[in-house]
Amino acid sequence: MHRFLLKLSSSSFTNPLRNSKPLILPRLLSSSPVTASESPPPSHPTTNRFLSPSGYPDSYRKSRPFSSNSRVRCISSEAGRECIEYDVLIIGAGPAGLSAAIRLKQLCLEKNTDLSVCVVEKGAEVGGHIISGNVFEPLALDELLPHWRQEQAPIEIPASSDKFWFLTKNRAISLPSPFDNKGNYVISLSQLVRWLGGKAEELGIEIYPGFSATEVLYDASDKVVGIATKDMGISKDGSKKETFQPGVDIKGRVTLFAEGCRGSLSEKIIKKYKLREEVNAQHQTYALGIKEVWEIDESKHNPGEVIHTLGWPLDPKTYGGSFLYHMNDRQVALGLVVALNYKNPFLNPYEEFQKLKHHPAIKRILEGGTVLQYGARTLNEGGFQSIPYPVFPGGAIIGCSAGFLNVPKIKGTHTAMKSGMLAAEAAFGALHEGSNMNTYWDNLRDSWVWKELYAARNYRPAFEYGLIPGLAVSAMEHYVLKGKVPFTLKHGKADHEATDLARKCKPIEYPKPDGVLSFDVPTSLYRSNTNHDHDQPSHLRLKDPKIPEKVNLPEYAAPESRYCPARVYEYVEDEEGKPKLQINAQNCLHCKACDIKDPKQNIEWTVPEGGGGPAYSLM
Repeated sequence: MHRFLLKLSSSSFTNPLRNSKPLILPRLLSSSPVTASESPPPSHPTTNRFLSPSGYPDSYRKSRPFSSNSRVRCISSEAGRECIEYDVLIIGAGPAGLSAAIRLKQLCLEKNTDLSVCVVEKGAEVGGHIISGNVFEPLALDELLPHWRQEQAPIEIPASSDKFWFLTKNRAISLPSPFDNKGNYVISLSQLVRWLGGKAEELGIEIYPGFSATEVLYDASDKVVGIATKDMGISKDGSKKETFQPGVDIKGRVTLFAEGCRGSLSEKIIKKYKLREEVNAQHQTYALGIKEVWEIDESKHNPGEVIHTLGWPLDPKTYGGSFLYHMNDRQVALGLVVALNYKNPFLNPYEEFQKLKHHPAIKRILEGGTVLQYGARTLNEGGFQSIPYPVFPGGAIIGCSAGFLNVPKIKGTHTAMKSGMLAAEAAFGALHEGSNMNTYWDNLRDSWVWKELYAARNYRPAFEYGLIPGLAVSAMEHYVLKGKVPFTLKHGKADHEATDLARKCKPIEYPKPDGVLSFDVPTSLYRSNTNHDHDQPSHLRLKDPKIPEKVNLPEYAAPESRYCPARVYEYVEDEEGKPKLQINAQNCLHCKACDIKDPKQNIEWTVPEGGGGPAYSLM
């Protein structure tokens, strides 16, 4: 552990918020190991560690003072692993996780007490794995940080107009917009999360990027007591490399999981404690969002313009749509969202996105422009019906790990943030006031999050009956009933069960990319800045290595070679000339589509070494 944890010496700076609590800082971005003889860097190491210089306000790159009495916080050794203990441990430095951390420290200041708070993030930088539309509703941020408008938050472009198009192959038919984005902003969520990270660190919260949480830790009574991080420096064959560094056990009196959609540890906890069954929740449903950020001609740029579409290029039986948001600096965010309960195994979401860019209404905006960044991520679409009981012994699940996306609004950041704030208040009460974490569930049901998701509950399942019936029911819900219908529609089959056999479906021929508007996967992948150490065990595991060749290929025409937006899965010939699945794990965008859509649920997505994956800055 001494190789990558740096203990601040007694010559460190002073911070009145720390109350002489000990501090441990991971040293993750250095190419050489940290030894006990090294002295701390002259400036604030944590800020330098998790924030890239570009795109971040100068005021948050300044060094922050720390306790002059810092020392190691409860380090012990068991079986070669170190252990660090905190009051509250948060897994994931996204909107929910950082909002929870900030709210906890605010409560500490209000009540004149202190709780140690640690946030663990698998990305190399805070914000590096964050991708979203994003038309941002500031309701939760107004509650969390009321003065954000005066504090250089990267929220600058107000939504100026709402357009809603139904696309045919050659036309864009304007429809009455069901969206009301007055008061909202077009933003980069990855930039906002970086800013939130800075605000968290100002409050004394310790953020450890580059740490992959690979295992949930339990005590003898089956209570969650923390997580174990992944060993670093393991080669593909399982042997230890010269750079080997053992993982760490990080424990919390309360542990909050904020891993985002389809969080690997969150899913295990939901199953272990039967949290869906606890409240009769339905299964979660998902969609895959594929996005690019373009820089376009100034004459075509209309900051704040918001466009949503339905229809082409998707068939009438496949739920989804596109978005085009005009950001600042001549940038536009373009994306396609495809529900993962699509039936035709020949459908390729990445290629559908390439087709979209050639639609005349989209093409005229993009022509003459340049792609700046590419990425993909799954999102929850189950809504109200799919929310599990979020409290378990030892902690809670927050944000998109629990599934608080409002599907008709196409917004989940504000609800994720609010869930984190409510969980933080429950955790503070449990640790400082003698209450328990169940107050999180009670307060969640009394909040505007619950009211909002309840009113929107029937939009997504209405489209199980097709595009036209879905539009009809949605219009009735939105304009007439306003979510007050006395029944709740159910979701259809789970996404992996919805895939039809290949013999029942028609293959889809996709045009070759032109290199101007449409691109091949390697070109797009390069724009995601994705990077993994090639010499490490694959984090994409096959439960049964025979299923791809015996089931997926002959019966479903190898759907994993199409639903993955990074060409992680491809069939190649072995020495005998027979097709064999090859997993290019180094390409993985961490979108989780494979974990969701594989017909036999044979692919298990686990975390790679910390710091691997995409490195988004504009998404």
